[in-house]
Amino acid sequence: MRHFGHIAPEVRRRLFHREPCTFSAQSPAGLLAVALGATLYSPATRPRLAEDVVKQADRGVMSMVLCLEDSIGDADVPDAEENLVRQFAALAELPRASDDPPLLFVRVRTPEQIPDLTRRLGPAARLLSGFVLPKFTEERGVPFLEAVAEAESLAETADGHRFYAMPVLESPELMHLETRRETLTGIARTVDKYRDRVLALRLGVTDFCSTYGLRRTPDMTAYDVQIVASVIADVVNQLARADGTGFTVSGPVWEYFRVQQRMFKPQLRRSPFLGQAEELRTALIEHDIDGLLREIELDRANGLLGKTCIHPSHVLPVHALSVVSHEEYSDARDILRPELDGGVLRSAYTNKMNEVKPHRAWAERTLERAEVFGVAAEDVGFVELLTAGNRAEGGHL
Repeated sequence: MRHFGHIAPEVRRRLFHREPCTFSAQSPAGLLAVALGATLYSPATRPRLAEDVVKQADRGVMSMVLCLEDSIGDADVPDAEENLVRQFAALAELPRASDDPPLLFVRVRTPEQIPDLTRRLGPAARLLSGFVLPKFTEERGVPFLEAVAEAESLAETADGHRFYAMPVLESPELMHLETRRETLTGIARTVDKYRDRVLALRLGVTDFCSTYGLRRTPDMTAYDVQIVASVIADVVNQLARADGTGFTVSGPVWEYFRVQQRMFKPQLRRSPFLGQAEELRTALIEHDIDGLLREIELDRANGLLGKTCIHPSHVLPVHALSVVSHEEYSDARDILRPELDGGVLRSAYTNKMNEVKPHRAWAERTLERAEVFGVAAEDVGFVELLTAGNRAEGGHL
């Protein structure tokens, strides 16, 4: 797998100063956590799920969650499980999926589903990278994590195949001020104990809003809803530290993907899209993706990486804005020069101060992202990346 691998090689060479690396489900967990990118959710009830997985992989999707929880009705769970088993068997027979599948996770409802589904998947379990664990707290989380470890031992896969867990932080105890600190401490204690099993943490912002009867509009990001923003800040504070104790925490889902009546002006400036990209700007606005682009930028500014997505049109914007700019790369390389043990540098772009010690953690994370998503050429920005990706997908946006 490779981010932007669906773009023609000659186009990639023009777009990137340093192209994204290749990786597989067997790559180190730290690299996979960054490489998740836009994780596309799909209900497990879809009748052509195997074909959907291959189709989305061909469009640049690197990770998918096949959902048995909130996206389907309670009465549909048995049929959804049966469909999931059938679709995995079908997927195992497709050459494209067998050779280079995306990272696939199943979002379950109960711990008992995890070993049961693994047994039923049989040899096709080799296509599974792990499970998404809903409404994660210390009390609820331990049985889920133990079930993932049990499933790995039951799986009919080659030695060394790993099942990872991605807990979803979405419980009311995290929202309520009087229980937040205790809940976060318990979650931190649990995921640290199972550190080798936990790939990334996911934020269930829709559930956070539900606790107070809220829903953000397409004109607003999660950070405009102050009560939600306060929870994100506390999660990052305790669980995403850059001192070696933290985890990758993904950005919240963007709920909108079709034209809505607007109250506010579009959030995309016209100037980056002047010329042939003006049609792309119009398409992004019509699909409410201008708000998504702003939220992705705020995600990264607030310590989150990657994003939960519920529509294929959201994937390319997430990945395009995950590419490291040439300027960021230049700054990070300068800060991490081995002969430096402190001090202040003027950036190579002569527009900022690079302070070696305070900016070191940022530089290290930037180079991790550069490894997976690549470094844009000096004259390439997110508009060029969006345009090239959209053309490769046949004008999907």
